[in-house]
Amino acid sequence: MIPSAFDYTAPDTVDDALRALADAGDDAKLIAGGQSLMPVLRLRMNDPAVVVDLGRIAELRGVRDDGDAVAIGAMTTHHDVLHDPLVRDHARLLAEAASTVADAQIRHRGTLGGALAHADPAGDLLAPALALDATMTIAGPQGRRQVPAAEFFKDLFTTAVGPDEILVEIRVPKHTGWTGHYEKFNRTAQAWAIVAVAAALKVSDGRIAEARVALTNMASVPVRARGVEEALVGRPADAATIRDAAARAGEGTSPTPDGNADGEYRTHLAQILTARAVAAAAGT
Repeated sequence: MIPSAFDYTAPDTVDDALRALADAGDDAKLIAGGQSLMPVLRLRMNDPAVVVDLGRIAELRGVRDDGDAVAIGAMTTHHDVLHDPLVRDHARLLAEAASTVADAQIRHRGTLGGALAHADPAGDLLAPALALDATMTIAGPQGRRQVPAAEFFKDLFTTAVGPDEILVEIRVPKHTGWTGHYEKFNRTAQAWAIVAVAAALKVSDGRIAEARVALTNMASVPVRARGVEEALVGRPADAATIRDAAARAGEGTSPTPDGNADGEYRTHLAQILTARAVAAAAGT
């Protein structure tokens, strides 16, 4: 289908983009890489009067060292996240997850901020951001504010970003020396995850000193697998520990049944994939 007619503007600064949103009111829609929005427009599931393109705003792109954190501009592509040395050295889990997003074409166009703001529960970057305790910087008419990932994802396709605000940066605390792995299950290559698991570990002398595990598509928002983390920390990084911890992956989740899987099957997948993700991160 052909999208409904809309006006288009491509501001050069965040302030100009905020003014464009304010001028358009509820009839505006932001576009980042467009990998999620364009299909929606073509299907006429959304018909904004104005589309505000963030692609020309230079300050929204790139990765920088921010002391104890890695700061990633919201318009940084999945490809650049995957290949950036700062991300690979200090937030390996995020790079691992970015490598699984769709295909090369999508990874060159899609953006980290766009994926997080879209908040699809099957999206691959939400759980890693949660597991790594990322903080989102949101710009609005009253200035900028910081929202931790645990408070950023509100519901299905809903975040803490208001209609007059823009996600401008993702700040990821440095997990230097940690290992990470993202394990997903889908029906076909490049498809959305039916279930996926993001695992980051700090292993010292053969024991798991710290663990962060988050689940994709096990609720309307990404969820931390707290039971799994508790069962891992302080234990040997061996098969028995991982098996026992993975059995707790379904605790506190509410998987939604759909045409791909029912809740019971998703819980089973979460346990299997958690064992695989943790084992890969632990190197066992």
